[in-house]
Amino acid sequence: MKKVLIISAIGVLVIACATNPFTGKSTMALVPDSEIFPSAFQQYGQFLAENKVLSGTKDAQRVENVGTKIKVAAERWLTANGKPTYLANYKWEYKLVESKEVNAWCMPGGKIVVYTGILPIMKDDAGMAAVMGHEVAHALANHGQQRMSAGMLQQLGGVGVAVATGNKSPETQQLIMQAYGVGSQVGGMLPFSRSHESEADMIGLTLMAIAGYNPDNAVLIWERMSALAGGSSPPEIMSTHPSNETRIASLKSLLPQAKAEAAKFGVTSFK
Repeated sequence: MKKVLIISAIGVLVIACATNPFTGKSTMALVPDSEIFPSAFQQYGQFLAENKVLSGTKDAQRVENVGTKIKVAAERWLTANGKPTYLANYKWEYKLVESKEVNAWCMPGGKIVVYTGILPIMKDDAGMAAVMGHEVAHALANHGQQRMSAGMLQQLGGVGVAVATGNKSPETQQLIMQAYGVGSQVGGMLPFSRSHESEADMIGLTLMAIAGYNPDNAVLIWERMSALAGGSSPPEIMSTHPSNETRIASLKSLLPQAKAEAAKFGVTSFK
């Protein structure tokens, strides 16, 4: 039974892989986009129905305009890199939702929400491009798909641990399962999530630069975020996100790369 589980897990990993076009890395794809996208679109519609969506305002129009420019930048990059049909099944929407929460997000397939609470942190269109570039990058890199796949593997690992400890006492089994739960979360899922954030930062910088927005603004966004947090963030090892300090340093190191990539598309000056 134990061997069957191991062989099955290896088989799943070999078969269910995709390639991230922005990094060239192989990624887990246990659930196809053909299943994820319709579900995401339905959830997005339900969210909009249950929240106050702003339309016709200056800020709502800014969200639409900046989002569209980021999307066009993604299309240009993908076409130039031999992936002209990559976005064929994406259905882009950009909505401004009234909320004090300092946040923005993008669901699989290109469904974007910006909360009004983050507008003061963005300050201007370049700041908005930094945030939206990052969120769009999550969708383009299929991070939602990868998180679902990682969660399934975590569950599969739990089944394997349960089978392997089946001859132990109930107390011992419980302790081992608790250790597996904590270990797989702190040592696996959280670092996995932090790597997604860093990857989205890298892709987002490139997209905003190609769209003509100064990527330096991404650093300013996170400096303002850090000031807002005031040292109240959890330790990085226990977080789904890199610390503000780690993120700011990483963004600064990525700026030359983003500007060089934009120059390939004839963009050498920024807004």
